Amino acid sequence: MEQASTLPWPYFCVDSLSDQLRLAMDAQATHLARLEESCRVAMMCAMANANKAQVGHPNACISGLPKAAAQSGRQHCERQCEQKANLAEIKNQSTSGLLTENPQVAQNRTVPHRVLPYCWKGMTPEQQAAIREEQEVQRFEKEAQHQAEKALDTEWKSQTMSLTEAMLELEEQERKLCAQFQRGLGSFNQQLAHEQKAQ
Repeated sequence: MEQASTLPWPYFCVDSLSDQLRLAMDAQATHLARLEESCRVAMMCAMANANKAQVGHPNACISGLPKAAAQSGRQHCERQCEQKANLAEIKNQSTSGLLTENPQVAQNRTVPHRVLPYCWKGMTPEQQAAIREEQEVQRFEKEAQHQAEKALDTEWKSQTMSLTEAMLELEEQERKLCAQFQRGLGSFNQQLAHEQKAQ
């Protein structure tokens, strides 16, 4: 209970819903098994009664016999059929793949890559190892992608700084050239003014 309360809320809900689904599927499977057993017992009893009636068995349900004898014979036959069915069911359950935890029991017959939730016993160690390997590969890929993005971001910042420095240097050169041009233009104008006055 303490472990369940320490889980984050979404995981706790998923686990709870998964448990409820598993219990509902188990209850439905048990109910279906009981129905199948009842149907099997009824069919076996009907066949036994029909066979006894054909061979003239004294306990058979023949219309000429008294009702009490017919009812007693029918009850005896039903008990025998039920015992046989129970023994067959016990043998079937004890040797079935469900109790022996055969992983193929949980495999869906129509869709092989899916499992039946009410029979599934969990992943095999090979499946768990394959998932861990896949997670490790994905982790390495994500780390490599992160490193590549980081290197690209660093390169981009470096180029941006280089371009900014180059622009500042060009602006400084342009300012110096403009100042030099203004000085040259001023001295040229003064020289022209002296020449005009001299004339």
